[in-house]
Amino acid sequence: MAMTDLLNAEDIKKAVGAFSAAESFNYKKFFEMVGLKKKSPEDVKKVFHILDKDKSGFIEEEELKFVLKGFTPEGRDLSDKETKALLAAGDKDGDGKIGADEFATLVAES
Repeated sequence: MAMTDLLNAEDIKKAVGAFSAAESFNYKKFFEMVGLKKKSPEDVKKVFHILDKDKSGFIEEEELKFVLKGFTPEGRDLSDKETKALLAAGDKDGDGKIGADEFATLVAES
């Protein structure tokens, strides 16, 4: 399944473009711009599974760095600072990774 099966390609392009500058990533605005916030819990989980590249059931810090590329190949890598901020926002149980439920909560809060 591709991200464009779930989200509008134009919305993805605009959202990724809005955060193309280093240190500009804001997950709350990003999830809203790509339309993820309006999606059903099932669709949010599908997006999670697309971003979980190694299919471990978690999005680890290394995968978070490439979160924008998960939406489109043109996305940039997040900086270490942005990656750590996103992990801190999403990792509710403190295990150093984001599970599907934590991801759903992260999207809902945005």
